[in-house]
Amino acid sequence: MLLRKYTTQARLLAPVFLTVLATAGHSLSASAQQRSAPAVTVGSNDLGGVVRSASGPESGVWVIAETTSTPTRYTKIVVTDDRGRFLIPDLPKGSYNVWVRGYGLVDSAKVQTMPGKTLQLNAVPAPTPTDAAQYYPPIYWFSMLRVPGKDQFPMEHIKSQGEWLNIVKSGACQSCHALGTPGTRTVSKRLGAFKDSSEAWAERLQAGSANMFMVRDITRLDTVKALELFGNWTDAIAAGELPFSKPQRPQGISRNVVITEWEWSEPTAYLHDEISTDRWNPNVNANGKIYASAEDSTDYMPVLDPAASADSEVKIPVRDPSTPNVTTRPHGFSPSWGSNTIWNSQTITHNPMMDDKGRIWMTSQIRPNANPDWCKAGSSQASAKEFPITDSNRNIEMYDPASKKFTLISTCFPTHHLAFSRDHNTLFFSGGVAGPGVLGWLDVKKFEETGDEMQSQGWTPFVLDTSGDGKRGEYVDPDKPVDPTKDKRIAVNEYAVAVSPADDSVWGTVIGYPGSIVRTVLGPNPAETALSENYEPPFPAYGPRGGDVDTDGVYWVALSSGHLASFDRRKCKVLNGPTATGKHCPEGWTLYQLPGPQLRDVKDPGSAEASYYVWVDWFNTFGLGKNVPIVMGNLNSSVMALVNGKLIDFTVPYPMGFFPKNVDGRVDDPTMGWKGAALWSTYGTRTMFHLEGGTANRPRAVKLQLRPDPLAH
Repeated sequence: MLLRKYTTQARLLAPVFLTVLATAGHSLSASAQQRSAPAVTVGSNDLGGVVRSASGPESGVWVIAETTSTPTRYTKIVVTDDRGRFLIPDLPKGSYNVWVRGYGLVDSAKVQTMPGKTLQLNAVPAPTPTDAAQYYPPIYWFSMLRVPGKDQFPMEHIKSQGEWLNIVKSGACQSCHALGTPGTRTVSKRLGAFKDSSEAWAERLQAGSANMFMVRDITRLDTVKALELFGNWTDAIAAGELPFSKPQRPQGISRNVVITEWEWSEPTAYLHDEISTDRWNPNVNANGKIYASAEDSTDYMPVLDPAASADSEVKIPVRDPSTPNVTTRPHGFSPSWGSNTIWNSQTITHNPMMDDKGRIWMTSQIRPNANPDWCKAGSSQASAKEFPITDSNRNIEMYDPASKKFTLISTCFPTHHLAFSRDHNTLFFSGGVAGPGVLGWLDVKKFEETGDEMQSQGWTPFVLDTSGDGKRGEYVDPDKPVDPTKDKRIAVNEYAVAVSPADDSVWGTVIGYPGSIVRTVLGPNPAETALSENYEPPFPAYGPRGGDVDTDGVYWVALSSGHLASFDRRKCKVLNGPTATGKHCPEGWTLYQLPGPQLRDVKDPGSAEASYYVWVDWFNTFGLGKNVPIVMGNLNSSVMALVNGKLIDFTVPYPMGFFPKNVDGRVDDPTMGWKGAALWSTYGTRTMFHLEGGTANRPRAVKLQLRPDPLAH
C-alpha cells in the first residue's frame, strides 16, 4: 500500500520584497508603508502577505479567503506566523473576500482581491472585552453555566453531579449541537413574552423539529432546577457578564494548519457524518467525491466534488413507501424557521462508510420498524434461534457511485454506526443509544454471492465470561445476579463500533453514566460463541461517546467528563471470571484532560468540553505520525491531536462553532507531501442557524491539512 511520506522540517523561504496592495479601507499610512516587511513568496494561485495592527505584526491570527466564484461557496483559512506573515496556497480562480480574525480582535473589513496578490492587512483590535468575546468558541460561554454542586445531590431523578453533567454534555444535550453559540446563549424575542427566563427556556426546548428530543432530555434532569439554571445563564449574559476564561491564539504547530471549506446540502439540513475513503486503505477514492449523511433532516445524500468545488445530492430510497417520516413527530414554533417543519426524512441515514471498491454503505431506515417473522422467535435463522428480535429502526443501504444504484438490505438488528473487517468480508454494526442489546453484522461476501439478506446477516447479545472458562456457555440474563458457574448477558447497546487492527476484535462504546466500552471476540460460530468484555471508566472519568482502536489494540474514547481516555487491555490483571463485569480493570485506563475551562461549580478534574468522537490516524494522513488519536473539540470549534502525551488544538474559526462528529483521513497523492493527504470532516451541528450567518448558513465540508510551516506552498 502506498502511504504518505511527510517531513516536518521547515524549508527556507527565498527573501522577496512585499508588495502592498492598496485597497479601500486597508490603505496604510506613508510611514507604515516605508517599514520593511517580512518576505513572503506568493505564487499565481496563492494569496500572501502580512497582518499588522497599531501594535505591530499580529501572530497567531487567522486570514480567511472566501469566494462565490466557484460552483459552491469556497473558503480557505490559514494562521499567521510569529511575524504576522501568511500564505494561502492553491486557490481556485475567482474573486475573493479576504479578512482577518483573531482572539483579541474584531473582524477586519473585507478586502476584495484575486489569487496571485500580496496583501498587507490591518488587524482591528477589539474596542471592548464584549466585542472580543463574540469570537470565542462556545466552550468559553458554556462554562459560565452554573450547575448544581455536589452537595445538592441526589435529586429526584439524578444521583450525582457527574450524572447530571453527562446529560447536559455529550450524553444528551450537546450530542446534537453546542451550548454557547450565539443562538443558544441568547433567547430570541420571537419566542414571545414570558414572566421569566425559566419559562422562556421551557418554551424554547419545544421549538422546531427536535422538540421531542429536547423535551425528553430536560425531563431526565431535575426539570425545574435545570430550567432555572439555563435561564440564569442567559440572563447573566444578557446583562453583560463575559466568559471568565479567554482562549489563547494558536501556537507552534497549530499555526501550520490549512483549512478548506465548501458549502453543501441545504440551509434546513444538518449532516451527521462524511466519508472520503476506506478505513483500511486511505488511498481508495483518491481525489474523489466526498459523501455525507443527513440523518433526520433530509433523504438527499450530499455529495461534494472538491476538485471542481461543486456540490450535488442523491436521493436515498426506501423499500416500503409506508416507512415512517420524521414529519409526524411533534413540532414547535422556531425563532429561526417559524412554524415551518424543516426536516423531512424517511431514511434517517446516520452514518456512511466506504468499502475497498469505493462504494458507500449506510445505516438507513428502509421500512417500518416491525421485523419480519424470520427475525423472531420460532425462526430457523441462526441468530434468531439464539436471540430473536422484534423490531429495528434502521437497516442497510449501499450506494455504488459507478452504477449510481442503491442496494437495500433489511436487518433484524438496528443499525447506527458501521465498520468493516480487515478483509471487507464482514460489516459490523452498533445498535445506537437504545435497542435490543446486540452486535450485528452482514456477511458481505455471502450477500454479494447469493443476494440472501436473511442468511447473510447475524447478531449476538453481549455475554461476559463470568464463569471464567474462556468459552461461552449457559448464561444468566441481565436482571439476574452473577452466577460463578455461568456466564452473564449484559443489556447494553453500543454507540460506536470499530474493528481492532491488532487482533480483529470488535470494540464499541456504551453511552450513559458512567458508561463503558465493550470488546467482543466472535469465535467460530458467532451467534453461539461470541464473548464480550465490559470496562467502565474510573472516576473522575465518565460518559463515553465515540471511540476508535489503534494498531496496537489500545482503545481511545471521548468522555463527557472532559477527557480523552485510552484503555489498554494488556494492563488488566483480571479479564474474566465473576468479578469481570465492568469495574475490574481501572489500571487499563489513562486520562488526558481536554483543553478549555472547566465549569465553575465542578471541582473534579476535566474540562467543560463535550467531545463527540475519537478517530485514530493509522496511516499518518495528517502528518503528525502513525497511530495519533484525533479527538473532536465540539465546544472548542476544533479537532485535537494527542502527540507525545500533549493535546494540540486545531481551531476552525469560521463560522465559529465547528461541531465535528468525526473525521477520516485520505491520501490523494503520496508523492506530494502535505498537499497529498488530509483529514476530512463536516460541520455536524443540527443547528447551523445558531452560528454566525443564521438561516443563510449551509453545512460545510471541512478539509484540514498540516504543512511544515505557516508559509509552505
